[in-house]
Amino acid sequence: MTPPVVDRYFAAVNAGDWAAVGDVFAPDAELHAVGAPPRRGREEIVAHFPRVLAALPVHHDEPTRVVVAGSVVLVEIRFTGRNQAGGDVVFDAVDVFDLTDDGTAIRRLSSWYDTAAVGRMVRAS
Repeated sequence: MTPPVVDRYFAAVNAGDWAAVGDVFAPDAELHAVGAPPRRGREEIVAHFPRVLAALPVHHDEPTRVVVAGSVVLVEIRFTGRNQAGGDVVFDAVDVFDLTDDGTAIRRLSSWYDTAAVGRMVRAS
């Protein structure tokens, strides 16, 4: 079963509700995205998402597999979206969530995917 805070994270990202994204992270949380410097704290983390997703006006993360091991949650994702030219952007990714001890907030998130392939799809016209 997916922890509720992880479900809330995906619902907020898919809705583009950046305030709600901030609400699921611990105040001193970290975000580690492939090819980007670490983001620390809610403000930096929240600012990351609209910048990254600006090139993808249509985007949806669909969790396809969830593995829970204590306070660590691994989620395989199927990303589907469209770039600004209307082209399809589809890829698989893995998110690794470290939750707070009480499981109510995300302490650390690392995202893993093929940045070169995604970059080509995002830039395609």
